[in-house]
Amino acid sequence: MKTPISLVTTCLLMAAALGDVAAQTGAAGAGAADPPPPAPAPGSAGIFRANADMQAALARSIGNGGAMASASITLTDQYRGAFVRRTEPNGAIAHPGNTELHYIVEGSGTVETGGTVIRHEGAMATIQGGESHRVVKGDIIIIPAGSPHRYSEVVEPITYLEWRFVAPE
Repeated sequence: MKTPISLVTTCLLMAAALGDVAAQTGAAGAGAADPPPPAPAPGSAGIFRANADMQAALARSIGNGGAMASASITLTDQYRGAFVRRTEPNGAIAHPGNTELHYIVEGSGTVETGGTVIRHEGAMATIQGGESHRVVKGDIIIIPAGSPHRYSEVVEPITYLEWRFVAPE
């Protein structure tokens, strides 16, 4: 998979901590008692994460099956980054306290943002009153903290660079 070098490189250089996909997702999931490590202090050296390592981590995640795969870039108390690949639409979700940025690396589909999450018994949650945008390689979506969002259509599998930042209260 080819990635636009300048934005991806910039984002990767922003990443301050490395970790294995399983270790980072394990630290953040299932009610783990340990909080994420602190973000590096201003002026700290950046840490490089090679594209080959990211692609290998994403390939391992894809190998596990399912409609979504991800490869963690970093996880701190201030932000987290990951490559995410979606092959099917997903249910609507909102992340209180985190602003998200999605940079589409490949694929195409439709993203919905804003509005209200509508839950359906036995079916995926949808969005009412939001905005729909067709997304293709190179597009950027910025999702404010607490805003519903979902990929309602996946025409070609969508891979995106996702950054979640702690939003000020």
